[in-house]
Amino acid sequence: MAIKQETELYAPLKSFFERQGYDIKGEVRTCDLVGIREDESQPLIVEMKKSFNLALLLQGVERLRLSPNVYLAVERVRDKKGAVNQRWGELSGLCRRLGLGLITVVFYKTKAPLVEVLAEPGDAPPQARSAVRRRERLLYEFRERSGDYNTGGSTRVKLVTAYREKALRVALALQALEAEAAAAAGLAGAKRAGLRGAPGPGDAADPAALEAAPSAADALTDAAGGGAGEARPAGTARGVTPAALRKRSGVPGAAAILQKNYYAWFFRVGRGRYSLTAAGTAALIEYAAIAEISAGKQ
Repeated sequence: MAIKQETELYAPLKSFFERQGYDIKGEVRTCDLVGIREDESQPLIVEMKKSFNLALLLQGVERLRLSPNVYLAVERVRDKKGAVNQRWGELSGLCRRLGLGLITVVFYKTKAPLVEVLAEPGDAPPQARSAVRRRERLLYEFRERSGDYNTGGSTRVKLVTAYREKALRVALALQALEAEAAAAAGLAGAKRAGLRGAPGPGDAADPAALEAAPSAADALTDAAGGGAGEARPAGTARGVTPAALRKRSGVPGAAAILQKNYYAWFFRVGRGRYSLTAAGTAALIEYAAIAEISAGKQ
């Protein structure tokens, strides 16, 4: 049940601390509850509110100038799921960092209120084991980004993370290698066509370029995932190897990006060979400026 006034918190809190040996009095020089115990030199101070809010927090910090033994006390309403003042773990951690105690009081219709201490005054905040690792990941993410492409405070939007940048670089390298391989294959095909028939009037075939076509096509084919001399039907793409993409993109983890394929930008056309999907092509258009900047800073 929800209380109507914060004064309803006083009686259960008074009883709670009296059982611990405190002599309790209310409203002592603007302090809601003050307690004295013979074995303690510092007074107990409790500030009460119906719910946890900034005013209560500031009031508690101010009371720390009078005593290090300060508690904040609020009602704990069981049926307010998801309310900000129900995030008790986070609120307890905040109080610990400030050196404040935190107490909740649950009221029932048919039984006595339940007083629960969530944080003691002066408690040191618990040290998270993963704090160092999380800090390292934060710094790594910052260093690996080539620029500032996100607006702080954004929600429900695609963020340009370091991983997305690397995937874009791999996709850009894949697109370039496939285009180069296709161009070389077309040049080789033009030479074969020229060998079958003499050039017609107006043809301006470059003998030197035609002569170099087979070696260029073989080199790009090998870079794209096949060995020189393997037959390749005209107009088909055999994909690009992770090794070629790693070299071209400058991304050491190119193979892992291709295999995990989080964004569905890549398609495995064969063992150890990948091609770009329609989604990958669309992404390169959508993030064209970022992909170029990231690739230029590799």
